Amino acid sequence: MSDSDSLEESLFAAPPLAEQERMIEAILFASAEPVTVAELTARLPHGSDPAEALVQLRRRYEGRGVQVVKVGDAWAIRTAADLGFLMQKETVETRKLSRAAIETLAIIAYHQPCTRAEIEEIRGVAVSRGTVDQLLELEWIRFGRRRMTPGRPVTFVVTQGFLDHFGLESARDLPGLKELRAAGLLDNRPMPGTDAVGDDEGEEQIGQSELFED
Repeated sequence: MSDSDSLEESLFAAPPLAEQERMIEAILFASAEPVTVAELTARLPHGSDPAEALVQLRRRYEGRGVQVVKVGDAWAIRTAADLGFLMQKETVETRKLSRAAIETLAIIAYHQPCTRAEIEEIRGVAVSRGTVDQLLELEWIRFGRRRMTPGRPVTFVVTQGFLDHFGLESARDLPGLKELRAAGLLDNRPMPGTDAVGDDEGEEQIGQSELFED
């Protein structure tokens, strides 16, 4: 092998895995939004393996005050879930969701993809355009695929921003009824779209949804 070949190999060789971890750590730390593996691949030197580097980096952060977490199909550095209470003073609530918005968001999260008519059927009342617009503006829901039914109604699904805000890797990680009530986020009334049955049965109904989009 000639000296020029050796020089070319050294110039285009992927950096060591530890160095790739440092690069990814810097990107995630500086990014306000979660970053996908494809985006990391495009930014890292040729031949890098961001997927493997992410696995190692996530391991290094286990048990620390901040963690490397997966959000949908992207990655981010976030405060450890059990230390969230320390950030409460720094959290500014710019807008409080109405009960209608909360119920609509919950229905979409647990029953997605669903149409406006399906949301109204579950809630038992009409869904105002303002409620949907507010959730779209917050970027917690987005338009999904249209139903292949008469009228081709549009569906709604939750966004990666919703998952990130609530610390979820995917919609399948949504808490059940018992967890919601234990956290004080749900009173003892049945959740919209569920029958007035025991907790265990209600949780089973929610957990068995096959409608989640990856």
